[in-house]
Amino acid sequence: MKKIIITALSILALVSCQSDDAYEDLNRDPKNPTQVNASFLFNSATKSLVDQMTSTNVNTNIFRMLGQHWTETTYVDEANYDFNTRNITNAHWSEMYRDVILDLNTAKNNTEATPISPTFSQETKDSRKAQIEILSIYAWANLVETFGDIPYSQSLDPGTYILPKYDDAATIYADLLTRLNATIPKLSNSGFGAIDPIYSGNVASWKKFGNSLKLRMGIRIVDVPSLSTVARSAITTAIADGVLTSNADNASLQYESASPNTNPVWVDLVQSGRSDFVVANTLVDFMNNLSDPRREVYFKQNLGSGVYKGGPYGANNSFLAYTQIGDIVANPTNPASLLDYSEVNFYLADAAERSISGTPALAAEFYNKGITASFEQWGASGITSYLLNPNVAYATAPGSWRVKIGNQLWLAMYNRGFEAWTAWRTYDIPGFNIPAVSELPVPTRYTYPISEQNLNKTNYTEASAAIGGDEQTTKLFWDVN
Repeated sequence: MKKIIITALSILALVSCQSDDAYEDLNRDPKNPTQVNASFLFNSATKSLVDQMTSTNVNTNIFRMLGQHWTETTYVDEANYDFNTRNITNAHWSEMYRDVILDLNTAKNNTEATPISPTFSQETKDSRKAQIEILSIYAWANLVETFGDIPYSQSLDPGTYILPKYDDAATIYADLLTRLNATIPKLSNSGFGAIDPIYSGNVASWKKFGNSLKLRMGIRIVDVPSLSTVARSAITTAIADGVLTSNADNASLQYESASPNTNPVWVDLVQSGRSDFVVANTLVDFMNNLSDPRREVYFKQNLGSGVYKGGPYGANNSFLAYTQIGDIVANPTNPASLLDYSEVNFYLADAAERSISGTPALAAEFYNKGITASFEQWGASGITSYLLNPNVAYATAPGSWRVKIGNQLWLAMYNRGFEAWTAWRTYDIPGFNIPAVSELPVPTRYTYPISEQNLNKTNYTEASAAIGGDEQTTKLFWDVN
């Protein structure tokens, strides 16, 4: 440091006409920049978000178990809803706050601080901030849907709020919709352009993604009496402005064949040589009863051609004795989605049944489109006969419209564990199993991290009381049925 100062002073004496900013640059270590490029932060946060939602590492998340698509073999704590031994809730909490939301917030601030120039227009700045905002809202909504009340208004100002308070979950959710309404119209050009890992700067696709997220969030809270008007407005405006219209619009990250950009499921299962999971009987039995053709692509046929047998959920299962995860899921280049066309169609069917957009007569059309989109996305054949199956056809499938939509949404969300679990929470679909060892009921939320209980105790205690107790079975504000 002394050498740097002496050098700087010498140059100051010799070249006094240089600007002060030039000499400040001499004290900056190029290997440890004080301001990280917004593009790097945006890409890093995007990958962190998709990785977190996709990974099947039990130290990261256990959403595939909560959705009862997969179950475990040797180590069965997580399938029996043990959140604390591996500190799973803290892993999700810290990843979303630190590596997604904080990085996106810094990217937004750095973008705002970048001066307008011939190569960086105001439109580009606004579009980049809008793309950042949409992903931030996605992450915030996920935290609310996972935990309930969370630190929000004070969470990104550690200099002022070392121990942030928890905000009311319903209030946060309404504010997120307000933010989404404000930011979607600001998408006017390619923003991050070719370096955007989701849409390569396609403005139309970003708008569809933003509107589809708004549709999803509206459906999520439409049954909450105090938010019904907000929800219905979100649903109608999202549909009117344009949601995803094909699988080409899916908000997906395309993984690569070389590390560190491979799909995390491949890392967890193939690269690591693990045999920790088989497909759960909850899913296999349901699909067997429907003769669902997607079994051929969802699963391996390791028990023989056309033979599928799910491991009893939560039990110690033999890896070789039960149906294993399919090759597509474990492919290193398999893309992972934050939101897809199939999912959107089921929400459109829901909106039609409620006469929010369209009429109940249109629900079957969207329901069929949702199933068809899933088949197309997975490259599965047999869609025509499947839709004619009396237990699948919208007019004859068993259960209320909520159960019909919920069941097929749950099936379509294979490989998207969080949304599979949330389909169960949203539509109250029957058929989930009680785990064999713990015999605990299926959780309706993640409990708060132990670190919050220890380090932010006062605010944690208040938040726990506000939501009705920090329990796995406490229903969140939007889970009202």
